[in-house]
Amino acid sequence: MQQFIIAFLVGGAICVAGQLLMDLLKLTPAHMTVTLVVAGAVLGGLGLYEPLIKFAGAGASVPISSFGNALVKGALSEAERTGLVGVLTGIFEVTSAGISAAIIFAFLGSLIFKPKG
Repeated sequence: MQQFIIAFLVGGAICVAGQLLMDLLKLTPAHMTVTLVVAGAVLGGLGLYEPLIKFAGAGASVPISSFGNALVKGALSEAERTGLVGVLTGIFEVTSAGISAAIIFAFLGSLIFKPKG
């Protein structure tokens, strides 16, 4: 039960930080999404996001900030194996399943509902 509470508190804190930044700085949702992805990438690059995931579990791995962490983790691991080209290929290798799922579910959603635009 304690792990659920920690996950809830950490995930909630990430969301509250995002909402406060949106409200106080008048950021759009798109700007906030990019900010959270970049923050996750920076924390991942500094080696701080993995300990947060180990501590909070889904509370840190579900928010969009973990996507930035996954991008950096993939880029760094492939860069170690194959060099500079690995930076580009590693980004897509680690995140391709999530990107593919988002595209497929968005397409299916557009078939079920009437999209505007």
